[in-house]
Amino acid sequence: MLKALNNIVHAKIILIITIIFLLPVLSCKSYDNEKGSITAGNKVINVEIVYTVSDRAQGLMNRKVLDEDSGMIFVFPYDRKLSFWMKNTSIPLSIAYISSDFIIREIREMTPFSLKPVKSKNSVRYALEVNAGYFSENGIREGDRLVFSDSIHKALEKAED
Repeated sequence: MLKALNNIVHAKIILIITIIFLLPVLSCKSYDNEKGSITAGNKVINVEIVYTVSDRAQGLMNRKVLDEDSGMIFVFPYDRKLSFWMKNTSIPLSIAYISSDFIIREIREMTPFSLKPVKSKNSVRYALEVNAGYFSENGIREGDRLVFSDSIHKALEKAED
């Protein structure tokens, strides 16, 4: 009887330890945005595609990391002047404002948690956020033409206003 009770206690301890180690993994939000890629020269940037009003508003808020050679592309239904801020965003970012002909019109740096708007000077269709300094570190400049994967082109058809 004592051995059976000891086994039950041991099993409960193992269960508790397992739950403690799995809790952070289980509580992580799963980001299920559509995926695509953008080619800039010889670099490929793996991106999450956001095109709904709510997903664009959420952006990269509350995330702790952004993988290398990764980013988020914000797709809008028509050209307009865009404005982004860094509310609840701890990752230092660079943003490229991109025209409907896939040319980078502006590159700007963004400060974590800043509520100051980072506005485009030009009317553009897309905004690409990547880790701070990514564009300069990889020789990607204003005036460069990007190549979007088919999934990004398809998102344009679904983009909300």
